Amino acid sequence: MAKAKRIFGCTDCGATQPKWAGQCADCGAWNTMVETVVEGAARSGSARTGWTGEHATLKTLADVSVEEIPRFSTQSKELDRVLGGGLVDGSVVLLGGDPGIGKSTILLQTMCSLAQHIPALYVTGEESQQQVAMRGRRLELPLDKLKVMTETCVESIIAVAQREKPRVLVIDSIQTIYTEQLQSAPGGVAQVRESTALLVRFAKQTGTAIFLVGHVTKEGSLAGPRVLEHMVDTVLYFEGDADGRLRMLRAVKNRFGAVNELGVFGMTDRGLREVSNPSAIFLNRAQSAVPGSVVMASWEGSRPLLVEVQALVDTSHLANPRRVTLGLDHNRLAMLLAVLHRHGGIASHDQDVFLNVVGGVKVLETASDLALMAAIMSSLRNRALPHDLLVFGEIGLSGEIRPVPSGQERLREAAKHGFRRAVVPKGNAPKQAPAGMQVVAVERLEQALDALFEWAE
Repeated sequence: MAKAKRIFGCTDCGATQPKWAGQCADCGAWNTMVETVVEGAARSGSARTGWTGEHATLKTLADVSVEEIPRFSTQSKELDRVLGGGLVDGSVVLLGGDPGIGKSTILLQTMCSLAQHIPALYVTGEESQQQVAMRGRRLELPLDKLKVMTETCVESIIAVAQREKPRVLVIDSIQTIYTEQLQSAPGGVAQVRESTALLVRFAKQTGTAIFLVGHVTKEGSLAGPRVLEHMVDTVLYFEGDADGRLRMLRAVKNRFGAVNELGVFGMTDRGLREVSNPSAIFLNRAQSAVPGSVVMASWEGSRPLLVEVQALVDTSHLANPRRVTLGLDHNRLAMLLAVLHRHGGIASHDQDVFLNVVGGVKVLETASDLALMAAIMSSLRNRALPHDLLVFGEIGLSGEIRPVPSGQERLREAAKHGFRRAVVPKGNAPKQAPAGMQVVAVERLEQALDALFEWAE
């Protein structure tokens, strides 16, 4: 019997080294090298699972077909939107999120719907078949055609999938799966990497679409080697508070569609339900206008999204005033306060500034700059901005208001929801404003502040 080989793998980047070291030579992370035992005479995946692939063929780019990739619906419009229009045969989708956020729920709902039309297989490594069935009955899902299996060995999973030939396969979760080629425990760097590699190879050679559920660390990133995200075709993240009602599903990588696409779901006692008009949900505001609140139009993937931004500015009793943001870029806030001081003549060095996006949405685009500035000034001056006012635009370091992409679509979405006034960059000024809307185009920060507080109460 061949002697077992021991290697050390980095839990951050997945790099392997023959000896232990305090710092990973590839990514520079400290204390991330973990020992892994590899069989000295491990057979290849094809020898163990009994399936082999075709020989690779060479073509010139001119000979490659450029026809649109065929897709099939998941029976969920919001999930189809995030995936780029539907599932692609042979694609591998990695779904991550905090515990209890709804990863298993949405996949069980999707698989039960798909199983009514196509072969589907749900593999769980964390729960028993009884637990999955109890959840399905609680959600009142059609369970008569979905096949479920409890297994953690990837070779056994592939063997069953070869026999059953499902068109869609779910692995819940990839951290519980192991391969017999390695002797390390499931969840380790090498086990996650090698198990995923076998599943990706199986998906590409058989045309089976695979969903992988991934755990996340306390920092919010996917657990396991970083190379895991590079191996799959699509990476989806669930956002939102586990105790909240709304869930946002965002695509951060997609080889078959646009990234940063956002799907919105509502958690109910019957599982996750699609929110077809998320702007109406996020705009559930107070009856009367209050200082520090303003609505902005964010662009998420292929559609505009109206969200409320709230600011609270208060006198600080600390040597270093607090700057707190929820759903926004903290560094962006520091830059905007400096621009406000330099070009607006308003100092905030003795003020605590708190910013929040209502509903748990994360807004990281620069189009939020002008709305953040308006909310801060509204709270600082204790003057409420009108309910029917929309604000968006990027602010430069020299105080100029720069245009943002898809300005016309943002204005049309706001007009559809009853907004009658808007302050936008001059580069986004429409030739003809939407019916019933007054659009004020500004070039400088000073002009924007004058226009905003001309309407303030």
